[in-house]
Amino acid sequence: MKILFIAPVPPPVNGQSKASKVLLDALIDKHEVEIVNLSKSSLKNGANSFGRLFEIIGILKEVNRKKSNNDIIYISLAESFAGNMRDLAIYNLCKKDLHKTFIHMLGGAGMKEILSNEGWQKNINSGFMKKLAGVIVEGPVNYETFKKAVPEEKIHIVPNFAEDFLFVTDEEIKGKFENLEPIQLLYLSNLIPGKGYDELADAYLSLSPEEQAQIKISFVGGFESEESEKKFLKKIDGNTGFKYLGKFIDGEEKRKLYCQSHVFCLPTYYPFEGQPISILEGYATGCVVITSNHSGIPYIFKDKVNGLMVEKKSVTSLNNALKGLISEKENLMKIAIHNRNEALEKYRTGIYQDKILKLFSDQYEKDRSTS
Repeated sequence: MKILFIAPVPPPVNGQSKASKVLLDALIDKHEVEIVNLSKSSLKNGANSFGRLFEIIGILKEVNRKKSNNDIIYISLAESFAGNMRDLAIYNLCKKDLHKTFIHMLGGAGMKEILSNEGWQKNINSGFMKKLAGVIVEGPVNYETFKKAVPEEKIHIVPNFAEDFLFVTDEEIKGKFENLEPIQLLYLSNLIPGKGYDELADAYLSLSPEEQAQIKISFVGGFESEESEKKFLKKIDGNTGFKYLGKFIDGEEKRKLYCQSHVFCLPTYYPFEGQPISILEGYATGCVVITSNHSGIPYIFKDKVNGLMVEKKSVTSLNNALKGLISEKENLMKIAIHNRNEALEKYRTGIYQDKILKLFSDQYEKDRSTS
């Protein structure tokens, strides 16, 4: 098959670009793939600078140049207003080939708002989406969202994944849980508004000195601005319970860090959150998870089964969860092993890749039989 692949490809690495790269790796082995890279350098959403506007113009020119003679077109969607305007322009450029185009929604809260509101933006999106070959979503939340615009038989649920190299053995899990003095907690995600990193730090600071001595927190991730980075580093400076390990970590270094961590925490209320890959990475590496009841998370996470669920934006709830780790130390390894087993069953890259590749091949065969 000849495939036009319109999606963000690392760098930078985030959930959307990682998911795109894992799919791309499977495609380029067996198919002819043309790439239009949607990645941007900033962590801010939307067209927030003239530079980004020029990038978008360049993207549209590239789509126009590569749009012809493809068997499948794949588009990874944006959720901001500006991103949706870009995607509408891409639909329009590819309007003759929408019948063999798949869109993929990683995230979804922004699209829920677009498709729930009556008005021109919903109507234009719906007009294009009804003509698509299919819509790929992470879970039931986005399935319900796209039902408002697309026939249900065209909506396909494909959960996210953890990369294969991250999966740990029983022995590795048992090894790290032999020593819970202190409990090692990891936050690994972009440190941007809505991700809950500030609330996590405040929750830890509100513990008693004796409680703080029983937990250590490591942060990894990039900041939205130099100002927010300076503010946060000042907050945690001087407290030996905190470590900031830098903007980015990957590969074996990331696996090693997860394997040294007993708990992974992502107390997100980020408006464009979907089904965070970092939570599934926590499962694969045998971590207990602390997270929030937000967006697609409840469909991959159960309170007291996969870890502890906290209230969004709540320092008090996070504080109670940290205290819960201390009081329930003897149960943590059991949860960690359960999480790794669940990830083995449901959240492998091969499952993710095979489901999407089958959608593409079925559409290709259907088009060939009717041409």
